[in-house]
Amino acid sequence: MIGRVGRPHGVDGAFFVEDASDDARWFKIGSRFLASGAEAEVVVARRGAGGRPVIRLNREVGRGSLLEVPGEALPATEEGEYYIFQLVGLEVVEEGGRSLGHVADVLPGPANDALDLGNGVLLPLVEACVLSVDLDAGRILVAAGFSEPD
Repeated sequence: MIGRVGRPHGVDGAFFVEDASDDARWFKIGSRFLASGAEAEVVVARRGAGGRPVIRLNREVGRGSLLEVPGEALPATEEGEYYIFQLVGLEVVEEGGRSLGHVADVLPGPANDALDLGNGVLLPLVEACVLSVDLDAGRILVAAGFSEPD
């Protein structure tokens, strides 16, 4: 997801992009992506209040509609880097084999992001905690001790 259709901006059909991707190339004139599951093209692009992208597409889309790109259109990641959508749903296993649950979300933080397991467990996305990520196996191996209460 690169954003979703927010409130209208002006009377020409433009709208604020909510939860906009940090990658501004998606919101330039001529950019193509999926809006409500069908291809759309950006025909007007500008910045609104707070620097948020304001765009108009070549077709109408409803407020709240998801703006998405196919996975193959995303830039390749470096070794040890992952997109959030790749991590969500992976099983998190502690050293020794104890399953801690599945990644429900990845939350941004001031020092580091955190894996939210949706069961009250938050694990810091730091090398000391996350030992390995195996997308093919669908699991993340974490060091013991990070899931214990303080």
